[in-house]
Amino acid sequence: MPAPRRKPLLAWEPLPYLVVVVLLIATTVIRPESPAWLFWPFTIALVAAVAWVVAGLVPRRRTNPDQWGDLAALDGLVVVDAPHADREVRAIAPVNDARRHQAAIELARLHGGADQAAVLVPRANRWLTRRYRIGVQLVGGDRPRHAGFLSDAVDAHWRDRLDALAQTRRYARVPARITGSGRPFGVELDLSGLEGALTDAGVTNGEVAGED
Repeated sequence: MPAPRRKPLLAWEPLPYLVVVVLLIATTVIRPESPAWLFWPFTIALVAAVAWVVAGLVPRRRTNPDQWGDLAALDGLVVVDAPHADREVRAIAPVNDARRHQAAIELARLHGGADQAAVLVPRANRWLTRRYRIGVQLVGGDRPRHAGFLSDAVDAHWRDRLDALAQTRRYARVPARITGSGRPFGVELDLSGLEGALTDAGVTNGEVAGED
């Protein structure tokens, strides 16, 4: 089935804060002298919204990947390797938003070298947006580091199949190269072997073979 394009609204991290802001603005109109049928339900809603914000600040057990699609480690995940495959058509994909993650990319290069591997994580996003994208996690160093996302066109091509793979706790790993000798670094992915790797893993057209 098609992968979701956006994070559910109730799971969007900024939502509780926006609700509290709206309710606080409403306090300029709804005062204690307002009718009881209006004031008390409003007060209950405000208290509930503040509690919602506080609950979001309480440390929770981390998942891997976390709610933004970042990896803490490869432990507990099944990695499907998609090594380079000789093809007539070039299959190199630059990573978008790499300029925003220069520190992470530089550390990945320091610990893992310019040529390393990257794990593709569907349903990744950043804090202020609900749009899901395929995140790129460099894994050649001491720990995974977020380097950016696949471009929209590449994302659209692979989204459903990579999402289907991830639902079985499996993630594709492709060759990556960090370009440049200094900032700003770029990241290029070799996706030439991804089609064959997904087929071998039983993933076709956004479905896993053998699953209902």
